[in-house]
Amino acid sequence: MVAGHGARGRSGRRPTLEEVAARAGVGRGTVSRVINGSPRVSEATRAAVEAAVAELGYVPNTAARALAANRTDAIAMVVPEPETRFFSEPYFSDILKGVGAQLSDTEMQLLLIFAGSDRERRRLAQYLAAHRVDGVLLVSVHADDPLPDLLSQLEIPAVISGPRSEHETLPSVDSDNYGGGRSAVEHLIERGRSRIATITGRLDVYGAQRRIEGYRDALEDAGREVDERLIVPGDFTEEGGRRAMWELLERCPDLDAVFAESDVMAAGARQVLREAGRRLPDDVAMVGYDDSAIARHMDPPLTSVRQPIEEMGRAMIDLLLDEIADRRPAISRGLERRQVVLPTELVARASS
Repeated sequence: MVAGHGARGRSGRRPTLEEVAARAGVGRGTVSRVINGSPRVSEATRAAVEAAVAELGYVPNTAARALAANRTDAIAMVVPEPETRFFSEPYFSDILKGVGAQLSDTEMQLLLIFAGSDRERRRLAQYLAAHRVDGVLLVSVHADDPLPDLLSQLEIPAVISGPRSEHETLPSVDSDNYGGGRSAVEHLIERGRSRIATITGRLDVYGAQRRIEGYRDALEDAGREVDERLIVPGDFTEEGGRRAMWELLERCPDLDAVFAESDVMAAGARQVLREAGRRLPDDVAMVGYDDSAIARHMDPPLTSVRQPIEEMGRAMIDLLLDEIADRRPAISRGLERRQVVLPTELVARASS
């Protein structure tokens, strides 16, 4: 193994990470964060560490460091969904875009792994047990998914996109699903709509549960009774949106508004309304969720709740790099798991 070149002390040895930390007046973990590109370091601290690195001539040897720390300089983005869903929904590509952008200034390699079937999950479990990655990003996890617990058992640093419940034990990044659902319904109420239906996401996804809570509370706070017939479950797919919209029209043909809890489902629901001779927004107003390209290209353009998906991907990397920099589980460090919630925003367009 060839070591990197750097200034050596009088003894002829290379400067150590501990000497850099002492010179900068910070802890060893902070130096490691700066070297690994973690954004969770103040500018003043980063400058002090970089100055100490320059003064001492410290050059991290990536290969040696990885071996010594049992590091691979690779992280995995694991999607426990079929590949077809990943490539059909803008949510996933936007998350990936944010993750890639935040990793671009680091030495980390990103692996994309699908685990939508039992066979893929077994293969993934064997792969992770061999500790071939330094950390894992879990995207689109359902309540009963065993992967988060497996990662905890293996003590592999992990961050999840959206907690599985309010008692999530892993660090997580999410958008304000409750506030987003609430703002969608408040907007429809302000537009004078009285029979407001919703097409939910999969109910084993915590974010979908929170959007429904926002829907219910917005109606109740406006003095409206929540009609359970106006709530139909979907599955975040276009076909799921179509099925749910047909069911809603059969149940309540006089509905005058729909909150579809994803733009993809809204697109499916829009097709059904057109086939049924209902005009947007004259007969039925519609609000979607995600503010994806689908919303902008629909006819008419779709009012949608924007969740900052790329920013969520960036925030997931921030958390994961911090977990990797100090590989001890947060529980053993006596720290609470960090739960980051980013704000949502309603973007009004012609559909409502």
